[in-house]
Amino acid sequence: MVAAGDIDNALAEPPERLADALLQLPESQWYDRKSFRVEPRKLAETLIAFANADGGSIAIGLSGGVVEGVDSDARHLNELQQAAVDFTEPTVATRPRLLAFTRADGTADHLLVIEVPPGRVVHTTTRDEAFLRIGDENHRLTYVQRRELLYDKSQSTFETTPTAEFVAEADRELIEGYAHALDVDDPDQLMVARGLAVAGRLTVAGLVLFGRHPERELPSVQMRVCRFRGTRRESGSRQNLVGDDRVEGPLPKMLDEARDRVREWQPTRRALQASGRFEDVGLVPEDAWLEGLVNAAVHRSYSAQGDYIHVDIYDDRIVIESPGRFPGLVDLGDPREITRFARNPRIARVCTDLRITQELGEGIRRMFDEMRAAGLQDPMYHQTAGSVQLTLSGAPVERQLAASLPLLQQQILIALRESDNLSTGDVVDIVGASRPTVLRHLGALREAGFVEWVGKSPNDPRASWRVGG
Repeated sequence: MVAAGDIDNALAEPPERLADALLQLPESQWYDRKSFRVEPRKLAETLIAFANADGGSIAIGLSGGVVEGVDSDARHLNELQQAAVDFTEPTVATRPRLLAFTRADGTADHLLVIEVPPGRVVHTTTRDEAFLRIGDENHRLTYVQRRELLYDKSQSTFETTPTAEFVAEADRELIEGYAHALDVDDPDQLMVARGLAVAGRLTVAGLVLFGRHPERELPSVQMRVCRFRGTRRESGSRQNLVGDDRVEGPLPKMLDEARDRVREWQPTRRALQASGRFEDVGLVPEDAWLEGLVNAAVHRSYSAQGDYIHVDIYDDRIVIESPGRFPGLVDLGDPREITRFARNPRIARVCTDLRITQELGEGIRRMFDEMRAAGLQDPMYHQTAGSVQLTLSGAPVERQLAASLPLLQQQILIALRESDNLSTGDVVDIVGASRPTVLRHLGALREAGFVEWVGKSPNDPRASWRVGG
């Protein structure tokens, strides 16, 4: 994984090492290489893709494993520098600069490096084509995807809103640690460059990451970790809450504390260890629930005031719920295909620099891998009207079932196992599919004997589904 700090370090290399450093740096979410022969109109697609995502840097004058340079054609060089003006709408903000490098034969030349900050709007080409950077590729967006991206962009601007807290009041230890991680001498300038501070005040992103008490201005910037005895939440005289902790503070410290609390309260099982003794071990792999915890903190909607991240721990599962739905570009039909999104690009970039998180899609795939390696059910995502809920179950999955049933049917079975009875509407809400599709899959599961329909008549409004025998 290439962090934004790796790009900065490569760009800071002296002339004799600059070209090789940029040539060896893998293309990523934030970095691309282009031949000097690239057409300005084609370059504009990458400018747009970066602006519509999390920003990035483009090094021009590198082709495959060959260092070309850009001094050979001044006219073409000018055309590339003007590509954003000539071929993007609205014009993508760019910061082009020429960096000197020395060839192996001792001659001097330049590379053109264009830095692209995240855009506040959806940018298109002059031919009305929109692109989004996903991993190391530019993806052309459909009309529906463009519309959803526009909605997400309107949310992401909240991250850059100035707050009432001055930079001088922030956690200097964290800020200086961040600067040290990137090998930057001026922490305050770094905060401005990363969109974490403006005019001496922290932005929302800066406050979330480095504010001493971000919850004072943004009360929802906290986590609530709860431990329940048993497998469901009870109330009244049967109330079964046995642990309740509110975790606050800047994001890196909040994640550390939340991790410690979940580790302490996690459901366990007895297992034979290398020592030859039976010991308590986590029912759910730590790498899985920690990835879910970090994703919730980094990618939640911070503009959704009044609610915070909930981590509910039961005897058989861990449930993590974060404010804000997945962006519209996300298809929950197969969570492993979820790609990164630009809701909080500045927060995500800092956390990647600090090695706190991975790209969203990569992290989700890692959760699936960890759960499957442990012989457990796949992670299950459920969207409500205003949140995303992740369930990590400690229940084993039948190998034959996992291999033979479609993913949607597996998700339905998981939902029914976690609840005694669910109506058809409940199942529709949980798996996020249409009612006809859910009914078709429920029918198939019923025929195979996996589920039962419970009702007094075909039109019984109280009828429900449950796991069969």
